[in-house]
Amino acid sequence: MPQVTSADGTAIGYETHGSGPVVIFVAGAIQYRAVDEDSPRIAALLADRFTVVLYDRRGRGESGNTEPYAVTREIEDIEALIDALGGTAMLYAMSSGAVLAIDAAAALPQKITRLVCYEPPINAAQSRDEALADLAEMERFKAAGDGGSALTAFMRYTGASEDDVNGFKSSPAWPPFAAAGTTIAHDYRVLAEATKGDMTARWRGVAQPVLVVNGDASFPFMAAAADSAADALPNGQRKTLAGQRHDPAVEAIAPVIAQFCA
Repeated sequence: MPQVTSADGTAIGYETHGSGPVVIFVAGAIQYRAVDEDSPRIAALLADRFTVVLYDRRGRGESGNTEPYAVTREIEDIEALIDALGGTAMLYAMSSGAVLAIDAAAALPQKITRLVCYEPPINAAQSRDEALADLAEMERFKAAGDGGSALTAFMRYTGASEDDVNGFKSSPAWPPFAAAGTTIAHDYRVLAEATKGDMTARWRGVAQPVLVVNGDASFPFMAAAADSAADALPNGQRKTLAGQRHDPAVEAIAPVIAQFCA
């Protein structure tokens, strides 16, 4: 698999599909190529008109994880991909990756031209102190190298039952997901830094068009989360997909990306 080298020397693994303007997919928590079945299918539907880039965020799959972690390092990873693939790109980003993508657009206004953001999980009911406490817990799991406990805590936080957690742990899918569990701390830091302050001030330089999408069958707070993200952006736009959850159907999201990025 090809790799690019980020500014701090970290190798970032990626792959491309199709040809045309570049669209980089930015994954959410614990999502990476070895476990992600949907992104290649979306890429296949877009490959006739775009170069779709799938990459492993740092610490996952075939990407390195030079410490100490900072959100800026992940933005540099995206920039390294853009520079290697022509100098400009659009982004399609999922969940916590959507918040990272907006931060990247603020930092790289000449290199990122537009964004589709699916369900940035901006939880207004969670206080800054609560967010920082959750981040501290994930940092402890990361320091101990305990991806399994991090993933267990994350599943419980997102509403999974004990039966769901125990069933997943006993399945063959658990080890590759748990392998990325320590990087949940990265996503918690992305969210804490970006969404527990003044988002409008943080993102006022994002002049690029940004489409913020939610599914009406997703978590109850996601519609308000998408509204708040779009409202914080100078050129934010909104769309709701009927019948879609936090993991949208390939056939539902691919046309949205294609239309907005055309």
